[in-house]
Amino acid sequence: MEFQQFYLNCLAHASYLLGSDGEAAVVDPQRDVDLYLEEAGRLGLRIRYVIETHLHADFVSGHLELAKRTGAQILIGQEGRARFPHVPVTDGMVIRMGRVELRFLETPGHTIESICVVVTDLERGEQPWAVLTGDTLFIGDVGRPDLSPNHTPAELAGMLYDSLHQKLLTLTDETLVYPAHGAGSLCGRQMSTDRSSTIGLQKAANYALRAPDRDSFVRLLTADLPSRPDYFLRDAEINRAGAAALEDLPPLDALTPEEFSSQVEAGMLVLDTRPANKFLAAHIPGSLHIGLGGQFATWAGALLGVDTLLLLVAEDEEALKETRLRLARVGLEGARGCLAGGILAWQEAGLPLRQIREISADELRERLGTFTVLDVRRQAEWNAGHVDTSLHIPLDQLFKRRGEIPSDKPVAVICQGGYRSAIAVSILAADEKLNLVNTEGGFAAFQLTSAEGQKVNCKTSAS
Repeated sequence: MEFQQFYLNCLAHASYLLGSDGEAAVVDPQRDVDLYLEEAGRLGLRIRYVIETHLHADFVSGHLELAKRTGAQILIGQEGRARFPHVPVTDGMVIRMGRVELRFLETPGHTIESICVVVTDLERGEQPWAVLTGDTLFIGDVGRPDLSPNHTPAELAGMLYDSLHQKLLTLTDETLVYPAHGAGSLCGRQMSTDRSSTIGLQKAANYALRAPDRDSFVRLLTADLPSRPDYFLRDAEINRAGAAALEDLPPLDALTPEEFSSQVEAGMLVLDTRPANKFLAAHIPGSLHIGLGGQFATWAGALLGVDTLLLLVAEDEEALKETRLRLARVGLEGARGCLAGGILAWQEAGLPLRQIREISADELRERLGTFTVLDVRRQAEWNAGHVDTSLHIPLDQLFKRRGEIPSDKPVAVICQGGYRSAIAVSILAADEKLNLVNTEGGFAAFQLTSAEGQKVNCKTSAS
């Protein structure tokens, strides 16, 4: 059997190609599908099936394009009400590719149409070898139960408990587990950085699977749910209909600095994807910064929304192409133009630039009382430890809550490593009353021990 995992760091997304005897299936493909075609060609496999474990909410899938380019059938859970030609998957359904058998389980809970794929490699034996769990079971976590417009989180959590305990956890402890996401995805809360595990290890280590009963599980999963990004429901609907091929996107207009400036003055939003240090040193006033070096697509989707029209500033032509691709992966197709020649051309045209100061964690510690410290990390990160006296507003809530930030002191923005804080200062920079600084290295740097080995000015939420 041929088996490969493709991991897309920008979305913490895993997809799979598996096959035997000249035939293959692709499971949960990303939107840009050439990598599957190239690998199948290298292995001498024909892609016969494209399998979706559910209607993904955090990215746009390439299932329709891949099927059109290969003639493959698309398989998706029967409850998905997909609006493209497909085979509706029912519980216990089996397909064969040479010496590989795929058996489908309906596992509602994360979504109503969720399925898992039990893989048996008959060359290894008659017992299942692995299970592709989609967003039903992660490494260290389970799927969030709040993505349905028609079912309450408690209803979905109850379904998820049944799916896990009546189906997935009945597989042998040795069965390998391959999920659709890893740490950093917004589809769960405590996902591991590991990209595979076993049923036995998850029974022992996964916090959600240790809940003693169904009611306890439901309470655990529905308590303190993180906010759901607005684009999630839109992406799910795009996937229900099937997305257009990437090559069908219209070309970007390369704008002179003067043309670019005119569109900015008309109200177009500028998205600057250069590294944070370059953005902070010089950027077009009013720009939103989301660096390509981190989980760009996730934050772009969460902060921008699917319908936003954009002008792009990127490091170079290659980064510009990558920016557009990553935006399209989460359904953001509103980029209309880019700054020809980049920020240097803007500067040479004599157009205004803005700077935002950056300070080290050591300087912040030494002058702590002179700053309002704004922490933009997620709630669980804050609970684990934070700068004493800091104000906590998670990044995904910052647009709505920026009026809570006092302006009587300079505001030092901090996250875990510096990526999200740079995004945050770009959001806040529109308020000219705020004197903003970005904390280089973030809370990780602030937490470093002093020369005596003692941590200073940090506390947990329980202290």
